[in-house]
Amino acid sequence: MKEFWKRFSRNRSAVAGLLILIAVILLAILAPILYPEDPFSLVGLPMVEPFEGFLLGTDILGRNVAAGIAHGAKVSLLIGLFATLVAMLIGILIGAAAGYYGGWIDDALMRLTELFQTIPSFLFAILLVAIMTPSIESIVIAIAVVSWPTVARLVRGEFLALRKREFVEACVGVGMSDWRIITLQILPNCLSPIIVTGSLMVATAILIESGLSFLGLGDPNVMSWGFMVGAGRTVLRSAWWVCAFPGIAILLTVLAINLVGEGLNDAFNPRLRNR
Repeated sequence: MKEFWKRFSRNRSAVAGLLILIAVILLAILAPILYPEDPFSLVGLPMVEPFEGFLLGTDILGRNVAAGIAHGAKVSLLIGLFATLVAMLIGILIGAAAGYYGGWIDDALMRLTELFQTIPSFLFAILLVAIMTPSIESIVIAIAVVSWPTVARLVRGEFLALRKREFVEACVGVGMSDWRIITLQILPNCLSPIIVTGSLMVATAILIESGLSFLGLGDPNVMSWGFMVGAGRTVLRSAWWVCAFPGIAILLTVLAINLVGEGLNDAFNPRLRNR
């Protein structure tokens, strides 16, 4: 663990991203304490400028922008995390089966993966959410459905490289079941690239959720950063802060996650960094 942190900390950008990400997580945790009121409640006059009674001003209806950002942090992070976990679960199952068994199973699963990859991800997500009606659950499902092919192809490649290794053939020789070989022998040896890819997928999931909420396909009962940007786009010239501060929150969070992902890649693969 110390060696891992030593390699990770060499990347100053990754450390900066980690600090920003920790700050966002703390904001999400402390949101009910900092702003106990409902983020949808009207607390003042519409479009009050920042620092004139409210830290980040109010929106077009008189809602506290700072409260919305604080409560929206939890929504964005949880959607990004859960959507990524579901996508990784689907991708690992399909990729592991394709890479381990090969043959017609590999061909069938890869053709299915390629089919999903030919469809524009964001448009497909819009279609799925519109069909299922906008909600947190439908957004998580939609993001997972459009995200799993990347994980599947990655896991397949790792399994293809490892299934002919001596330790796998030894497990087959002693009669170990396929399920145990996959979960106990091969999968632990390809966790590093999966973790790195998963960290980057969280950032992508947050962006997709923000885009869906911006278009009015987010959960109408939940405050999110994308919802705030979408609600304030009509007054962008007269009340810039309504869109600007949630947009900055999205930018910083996505940037921080990407920087942490790069740091994880450097820490897990130090040889690639030195090339």
